[in-house]
Amino acid sequence: MGNRSLRVRLVTAALAAACVSSLAVGTSSAAEKPSPLSWKVTQTGQETRYRGISAVSASVAWAGGYDGTILRTTDGGLTWDNVSPADAVAAALQFRDIEAWSARDAVAMSAGPGEESRIYRTSDGGATWAEVFRNTAPAGFYDCMAFTDRRHGVVVSDPVDGQLTFARTSDGGRTWTPYQVASPAPLAGEYYFAASGTCLADGVGQRLYLGSGGSDTARVLSSRDGGRSWTAVATPLAAGEAAGIFSVAFRSAKRGIIVGGDYLLPDAAADNAAYTTDGGLTWHEPTSNPAGYRSAVGYAGPSRAVAVAIGPSGSDYSTDGGRSWHAFSAEALDSLDCTASGVCWAGGWGVIARLTGGMRD
Repeated sequence: MGNRSLRVRLVTAALAAACVSSLAVGTSSAAEKPSPLSWKVTQTGQETRYRGISAVSASVAWAGGYDGTILRTTDGGLTWDNVSPADAVAAALQFRDIEAWSARDAVAMSAGPGEESRIYRTSDGGATWAEVFRNTAPAGFYDCMAFTDRRHGVVVSDPVDGQLTFARTSDGGRTWTPYQVASPAPLAGEYYFAASGTCLADGVGQRLYLGSGGSDTARVLSSRDGGRSWTAVATPLAAGEAAGIFSVAFRSAKRGIIVGGDYLLPDAAADNAAYTTDGGLTWHEPTSNPAGYRSAVGYAGPSRAVAVAIGPSGSDYSTDGGRSWHAFSAEALDSLDCTASGVCWAGGWGVIARLTGGMRD
């Protein structure tokens, strides 16, 4: 596992120094141009880091954070209700991913070694939660979830005993079954980053995509059958113990984007993004990169034609499928999720933000 305690925290002096105040417009990573985008930032009143976001609509969103914290809004972010599971607060779990379908139904995943990796489910807006899964493998460490539809989902752990390790549900997250896949074999030191709940992403149909790091090669693992079998391809992103792919997003069966870099070098504007036009078979470097390490990526706008990447040193957007990127904010953010209609929410340290501006396709 390498220096696992370092990765669990994902909070270093380098990141803290990169957390700067919000700017409405930033300089472009290619050429300076006015930004059509900005973040409407809300202080939540909770001093915790929101590593998981689920965007349900313009009115409804859920956020998961440290200290066992889960928040929910039903009024577009004007107010946030603390709907944290009582036992999760007591255990100080870190909710690194949350998937919601409405103001009432949500599944939340906590990340951590051994039994700190758990899954909770609510069907009453967080008034009550049921713990529906707890990792029992001491070497297990769950990182991200993805659902291909409202019933079928997969959660991924770092490899255990040299095998890809998952759990799956076919009843909307009410029950989970652990399983392993022998091929492709994990690389030496390979694992996945629980930075934003987006290292595992769904695509069209039963497709799933998983971005890796930790080894000397950052790979994308792809599944066409809901996670039962996988293939792997190398990418041009930076790789290493603190580097790799932190987030994956697909707009269609063919077009997708990965972002990441090295979280110990938050301002490094190189080897931190790539795009595909063939369903993930090959990945290409952009002509201009995001302005630093990026922990999450998503698609905004009426037709989801605007890609947005966020991280502790700011945000960038692309209107050409990830071929070029332009900075638009220095707000420090960690997690990002966008609805099918392109409404985007993001979370950071004590803040939750909603993307605003003229997003024309």
